[in-house]
Amino acid sequence: MPPVHRPGLSRARLAVALLATLVQLVLVTVLTGCSSSPDPVVRVAPTAAPGTPESEQSTASGTPAVPAAPAGVAISSLGITSSLMELGLNKDGTVEVPPAEQGMTAGWYTGGAVPGEVGAAVIIGHNDTHFGEAVFHDLKKIEEGADITVTDATGKALHFTVTAMESVSKNAFPTEKVYGPTQERALRLITCDGDFDAQGHPVDNLIVYATAS
Repeated sequence: MPPVHRPGLSRARLAVALLATLVQLVLVTVLTGCSSSPDPVVRVAPTAAPGTPESEQSTASGTPAVPAAPAGVAISSLGITSSLMELGLNKDGTVEVPPAEQGMTAGWYTGGAVPGEVGAAVIIGHNDTHFGEAVFHDLKKIEEGADITVTDATGKALHFTVTAMESVSKNAFPTEKVYGPTQERALRLITCDGDFDAQGHPVDNLIVYATAS
């Protein structure tokens, strides 16, 4: 396709046009994992949490410190134990979810914070798939004050205390509340909830909020 000619933009109008383009570039669609074909939730791309940039953190030797990736999650009060796979973004800008055939395995969204670091760390797991009950099937039974343990790749156990939970419509997903910047060492667990639509997909998301103990 030949380039589109854009006649005579003033500097002010050009600046506005460039700003609009940049805003469009940071819009993505995110899936919050539940069924084998979960519905999309449209939101702004997660922003980096405030705090010391990873590149500025260093060990005593001066080598930049890189937090160990999370390897497992456990909720003893619910009998939930799972290893963690890494979840990134699909080509269409949606967040990956664990494959339906691995419904008993939760995943850590690598675009968020590392659990235990300042910022919002997000773990996504299915409620049910066409293979049956999945890893977060009983997550709706969790209670405020419950302990969530995340083990990193070095074997270090990090503990988080549940502070709140909510069930929200996928059409009104609280993007900033879940993924937005925070000074807390926060953890969010996400799965599906609620009734099913005509295609058999849950219409809501269950979100569990926790902070480092």
